[in-house]
Order: sequence, then structure tokens, then C-alpha cells
Amino acid sequence: MKFDPDAAAPKKSGIYGLPYTPDEAKVVIIPVPFEATTSYGGGTSRGPAAVLEASKQVDLFDHETGRPYEAGIAMLDIPRKITGWNSKAKKLGRKNVRAVNKISESVNEWVCDKTRALLDTGKVSVVLGGDHSVPFGAIRAYAERYPHMGILHLDAHADLREAYEGFTYSHASIFHNVITKTDIPKVVQVGVRDVGARELELIIHSRGRIRTFFDDELAARKEEGVAFATIADEIVDELPNDVYLSWDIDGLDPTLCPGTGTPVPGGLSWNEAIGLLRAIRRAKKRIVGLDLCEVAPGETEWDANVGARLLYKMIGFALLTWRD
Repeated sequence: MKFDPDAAAPKKSGIYGLPYTPDEAKVVIIPVPFEATTSYGGGTSRGPAAVLEASKQVDLFDHETGRPYEAGIAMLDIPRKITGWNSKAKKLGRKNVRAVNKISESVNEWVCDKTRALLDTGKVSVVLGGDHSVPFGAIRAYAERYPHMGILHLDAHADLREAYEGFTYSHASIFHNVITKTDIPKVVQVGVRDVGARELELIIHSRGRIRTFFDDELAARKEEGVAFATIADEIVDELPNDVYLSWDIDGLDPTLCPGTGTPVPGGLSWNEAIGLLRAIRRAKKRIVGLDLCEVAPGETEWDANVGARLLYKMIGFALLTWRD
């Protein structure tokens, strides 16, 4: 039967109701249902399954990006290995930090190996968390392939804490690890409104490797009448030509993600987040890879609905920047 992109998603179809296998697809999503280091609310380990289900309600034609589905988008099966590691690590918790750190190292290696394998076959590899610790392995693999790439980090938090609560690979430490354990030349942060004093010191003394656009500063400029498109162009101007998107959904206004683990008032609107993607395209820069983390189902399907639609937009703009 010929695939009809305007029809309802068939039973047992893949993400976004698509018929592609990972071998056939250009874009392959790696689900990583791991949240052992969360420090407030939980539920992000259920994010990949929830986004998969919600994605089947997303219209495949997008007014802005066209038909990204035609390139082929597929999601790997929810990995039982990661699910098992998550259960084990959550039971250990803060009683055995060393053991949790070992499990987190195994998650990092698994994600890195999966990402490398996909990149080696010409795929665009996408990590879907899980908490924001899980893309570290993917970032390492992408940095090997694109050594001059920068990261556009959307988040309510700076994620620059060292070994937060003893967890070396905490969701609150991922960009501390990026800065100290990789050679990535630039991390540009947007939407940050929770930051610790030592995190701020790291930003100040990073010699330009970290550029943070704090949420209060963005709000003040918008109050003064500066168009967000102008601000977005300034943000993107800080990035090199190859861009990796590492987006924590709590970088958005929490009305868009009330179930996420650590919601914070403020943040970007939906259109401002998409405006950042428009700005990357305007600047003729290329989105080489991406992750989306911290989508937690909550009490309704709202968080997963927003997450599925945001992921589709991210993928759509990534494909456009390769074609332009």
C-alpha cells in the first residue's frame, strides 16, 4: 500500500507514523530512557516512549520546512539495556554514587558507539532523552566527526556544575564535562535563568568558549523593543559554521513543558525557539546533529505533544541547512 502522509498513522508504524526502517531513513533517533541523576522531578526516562506515541498526531507537512519526512525518519527500539541500567542506577541512588557513575559511563559509551555507527553510514543521528546527561556520548562522537563544531544549548540551567551531588555525569554537569573532557571550541547557551556562582565563574573564565545569553537579559532587551530576530541573529553569530543542537525542553516557557523535571519560570516561547532555528538558516550555518532531552510525560500528553513537534521542527531545519 502506498504511504499517504495525510492519512492517520497506521498501527505499528514508526515515529511520526512513518514506514521507514533505520536502514532506510536518513535521520535515526536513538532513544535513551535514562534519568538516574535527576535531582528534582522525575519521569524523563518515559520521554522517548511518550514522544513516540505523541508523534503520530503530528502533521507531516510543515509549512516552514516542507516535507522532512521524505528524507526518512526512524527511531530505534527502546533499548532494554538502558532501561535495565536506569532501574539499577535509580535503586542505587545516592547510597552508592560510585556505582551509579560506572553505569553512567556505560551509558555514555553505548550512546557514543551507536552515534558513531550511524554517522559512519551517513545518517543524521539524534538522541532523545532521558535526562540531559544522556547526550554526552553523542556529543563526543559528533566532535570527532566535526572538530570545529559549536553547540547551541537551550536550557533553563547552565549545566556547568562539577559532579553534582557526587554524580560525575549528572544532568546538571553535562556542559562542565563538555568543556573539560572535549575540545569543542564553543558552547552558546540560551534561556538560562538558574545558575550557580561557581558556574558563573566558569563562564567568565572560559576565555570565550562559553557564551551565555541569560534569560533576564533577553527579556530586558525585548522590553526595550529589540526584535527577537535581531537577538537570535546575535546568538547565532557566536557559533561556528557547524552547529550541534543540545536542547533541554525546560529552556522553553514551562507552560509548554509543565511535566519536565526542573521547570523554571521564564524561558523562550515556542516561536522564539523556532526563531533560533530560522536564524541558523539565515546565517547559512549547518545543523550537523541534535538532541532533545528532559521531556517527561506529566499528567497529560501535553509535554510529549510539544516534544514531538519540537523534535520534528529541529529535524526539519537540520535537513534544510544541509540542502541550502
